[in-house]
Amino acid sequence: MHKPFQHNITATNLCLLLSLHELQMTCPLQLHRFNPATDASTAIANGVNCPKPPHTAPSTRRLLPKGSVPEAAARHHTQAVGPGQCCSVVIQAIEAPVSAVWPVVRRFDKPQGYKHFVKSCHVVAGEGIRVGALREVLVVSGLPAVSSTERLEILDDERHVMSFSVIGGDHRLRNYRSVTTLHGDGNGGTVVIESYVVDVPAGNTKEETCVFVDTIVRCNLQSLAQIAMANQQH
Repeated sequence: MHKPFQHNITATNLCLLLSLHELQMTCPLQLHRFNPATDASTAIANGVNCPKPPHTAPSTRRLLPKGSVPEAAARHHTQAVGPGQCCSVVIQAIEAPVSAVWPVVRRFDKPQGYKHFVKSCHVVAGEGIRVGALREVLVVSGLPAVSSTERLEILDDERHVMSFSVIGGDHRLRNYRSVTTLHGDGNGGTVVIESYVVDVPAGNTKEETCVFVDTIVRCNLQSLAQIAMANQQH
């Protein structure tokens, strides 16, 4: 059995790794990573050892309590979760207005603007930043992934909603889909909510998978907060 994630690297170490790419932050969660003995050049990295679960109707899970955000926004964070999948949500408060945060988030063509584990990104299909566009993302060395092919699913500039799905690449996070929404906090700041659903890799539990992905998402949103607040000072 292949065990892609191990309990031998902490989230703090992950953030130290990312700080080599100018990400100065501390993440409170533990990170699981590939077993060094795993041959990433094999089809394992492409997910062929992650068999698709039997066809069963997915269950719908509301990830935010009623009244926490406007109902129209909460619907975006109601994920359809199938057998063998897990989901979670990460929330980040930012002391900057939505108008300062959204321009950074909406750049489907430049996720490395705040996602510091992204080495480079190229839009490979679609004209401009439009729904249906595809991007090819290369990941910095040291993470259990090499590349990711992603499709823009939602880009709503009026309601500040963005969603993308992972449709290919050299990694273990199959059928990953995330939704990010921005909301004013009533005091001039922004609340960013990012939820996701993803397949659980073979040999791992739902809890291990969520801890790993939550750590990455949290680091991204902490970086987003730093960038948005720094832009406010200029």
